[in-house]
Amino acid sequence: MIYVLTPEQMRHADATASDAVGATELMAVAGARIADVVRSDLRNGRVVAFAGPGNNGGDAFAALASLRERDSALECIAYVSESGEESAARQVARRRARTAGALERPFPSSETHAREACAGAAVVLDGLFGTGARTPLEEPYAGAVRGMNAGGAPIVAIDIPSGIDAETGAAPGAAVMAHITVTLAAVKPGLLLDPARACSETLYCAEIGIDDATLDRFARGFAMLDDAKFVELLPQRKPTDDKRSAGAPLIVAGSRQFPGAAVLCAFAAARTGAGYVTIATPASAAPALRMHLIEQVVIELDESADARKCIEALLDTARHASAIGIGPGLGLDERTGEIVRGFLQKSELPFVADAGALFHFAKHLDVIRTTRGVITPHAGEFARLSGEGTVRDGDRVRRLRSFVERSRCTTLLKGRTTLIDDGTTLHLNPTGTPALATAGTGDVLTGIIATLLSQGLTPVDAARAGAYWHGLAARTCASQRSRGVIARDVADALGSSLPKLERTRPPVVRVY
Repeated sequence: MIYVLTPEQMRHADATASDAVGATELMAVAGARIADVVRSDLRNGRVVAFAGPGNNGGDAFAALASLRERDSALECIAYVSESGEESAARQVARRRARTAGALERPFPSSETHAREACAGAAVVLDGLFGTGARTPLEEPYAGAVRGMNAGGAPIVAIDIPSGIDAETGAAPGAAVMAHITVTLAAVKPGLLLDPARACSETLYCAEIGIDDATLDRFARGFAMLDDAKFVELLPQRKPTDDKRSAGAPLIVAGSRQFPGAAVLCAFAAARTGAGYVTIATPASAAPALRMHLIEQVVIELDESADARKCIEALLDTARHASAIGIGPGLGLDERTGEIVRGFLQKSELPFVADAGALFHFAKHLDVIRTTRGVITPHAGEFARLSGEGTVRDGDRVRRLRSFVERSRCTTLLKGRTTLIDDGTTLHLNPTGTPALATAGTGDVLTGIIATLLSQGLTPVDAARAGAYWHGLAARTCASQRSRGVIARDVADALGSSLPKLERTRPPVVRVY
């Protein structure tokens, strides 16, 4: 599995592993992993490294040493910062790089000199600072970062792009814009949080010899899924399952104006593996749903009946269901609000709520003050629910944790990195993609989570597995269609996007 550790936790893990296997050995392995990534991306030419004063610079030396030891014709140049006391491991890595034939040059004194150093390079290694750097960066390091960014060569950042906060994702000054980041041993939260997420196009996590037992010692303030853990979470059909025990979500969705949201939600629920999908929708929306849904059962809600009778009808229908998905395309009138709130308060089934349902919760958070539900707001919906206004980059984690502490409801906050919090661990989803920026994909996500709940996953597991799968499916669509991915494509791709796992875990794993 891939661990997510804060900078402080990572420092403790490094210290423990250094006592066990030695800091020099850890740095050598880190250098080899970085070199593997560089070699896979390198065609020919010169490798330039900016080696900072600490162990991040030592990792850069170790990478150059590994590159030269494998290819003595490769030109490698390190621009070295001499400030600060050099650790023993960095000294060893530096000597090894020199012995292998890497050249050293003084650290550039200005942005112009840094840009000139990068001119003509095939790859630039950012080994300026690791997780302990203070931001914003001061000169000459800020100038070196600006020069690297302007130099035109692809940048491989070691552990994190220099200039970002590894815990919060803040980037208050000059920050490296990396083509690739190779983070070491564990993912740092800031690599997945905006605005720092934009500083790395591709992220790899590399094992460097710190064992799982060491990484597992720390409290899980943050976590994320990888392909292996995602597949492990997915419920599997048993030979004895029938269509209802395989998953029987009840989808309460749609309206005359927005019948498509209910169609997408129900279709996604079926593609996720539900054996029996029921959609309860206003009578005026039912004909449109029946035109598009063949395998799913559509039940009409009487729009002339009072709210109490509709609630009773839903409760009767829910007797045959194992979870509820509610909200996509629902009307925003007060009668619908009474039905949504009354139904969820009287039902004991696990539920996922989105869209119209969230509108009706804004002044009634008592409805979702339960451990059996998941809500899935986007930023605008979350601003309304929380009552605290617009959610800004850099404040999403704090705002989400505060809201969940008050509501006690598992909450999935959508975004480039979707956040899922159950009040214990904050899960960061790495599979987000711009392909999801199209109408209806939120309805698809609701259908996915509703089915996973109906198959027995807990709210937080259904939410994090659903978000992960949602992103995988969208990525699959984007790989097949460069433009014009629509929500139904994402639902259709759920089956084909399931990961095919390797028998043994590779030492370097792509995160995004």
